[in-house]
Amino acid sequence: MIGAMLTVALLQLAPEPTDYLTRGTKACRQAAAMGADIALFPEMWNVGYKSNGTPDFWGHYRSPGQWGDDEAPDLAPVWADLAISVDSDFVRQFQALARELDMAIAVTFLEDGPRNSVALIDRHGEIVLKYSKVHTVAASPHESSLVPGDEFPVATLDTRNGEVVVGAMICYDREFPESARALMLAGAELILTPNACDIEINRLSQFRARAFENMVAVAMANYAGPWMGHSVAYDGIAFTDDDSRDMLVVEAGEREGIYPAVFDLDALAEYRGQEIHGDSFRRPSAYGSLVYPAVREPFVRVDRDGRLPRR
Repeated sequence: MIGAMLTVALLQLAPEPTDYLTRGTKACRQAAAMGADIALFPEMWNVGYKSNGTPDFWGHYRSPGQWGDDEAPDLAPVWADLAISVDSDFVRQFQALARELDMAIAVTFLEDGPRNSVALIDRHGEIVLKYSKVHTVAASPHESSLVPGDEFPVATLDTRNGEVVVGAMICYDREFPESARALMLAGAELILTPNACDIEINRLSQFRARAFENMVAVAMANYAGPWMGHSVAYDGIAFTDDDSRDMLVVEAGEREGIYPAVFDLDALAEYRGQEIHGDSFRRPSAYGSLVYPAVREPFVRVDRDGRLPRR
């Protein structure tokens, strides 16, 4: 466990159609100058989560029948053309930057597959964790062609102050309690969450709940802009001396900026060692329905091609 404060820089950047490598490099340098241990990008940074200007790409997802014929193009070839590998120059340059800055970088990209991925690069320039979004939004034309990930891995990240166990969720993943729960059970102390959608009170409350119920620190970086923004972090410590406390570490507005989230992981470790949430009194034998694969009404949905989403 880390022996001092840990700072995660939430890079709330605008999705402007400019050089994402150059802008991302500049943001990382600014984060390092602010004393960050980890720089966290929003979702699919190498393309700004854009689909060559297709409409409504920000996550206001609609069922296939609500899209006009000219609104729901087949984006599979678009994503395939924009996808890069984890060995690409884009990722490698962030590896070199992490070594130079002595700072971890969680860089996001549209990966060959295509997959929606994040690579956590440690301060030595090594990729210690690669995660692909498990809960892709199959009802959206923007994600229906993406290949979902199939696990929630964690990794031990070496920082200047010691080690911390880190996992990742991406955007829609955080709307499923199973995502953060799986990471907690795997040992995660900190969950990094790249994001690309509107964030309002319900999603903020939902994300806060992920921290509360699993006693983990959570950090989300979203794109800047109207209806966007609100990058946020919660420290997972809901009570002190039997008194309720606000877990909020930082919440941005909608403007572009770099927002440091400072976590006291020693305090979190102490809290996790005595509180009753998380894994203390779970009853897995009663949870069989959680892994039942069939979808029942009223929750049956199909993707843009009329198929049931992969499970």
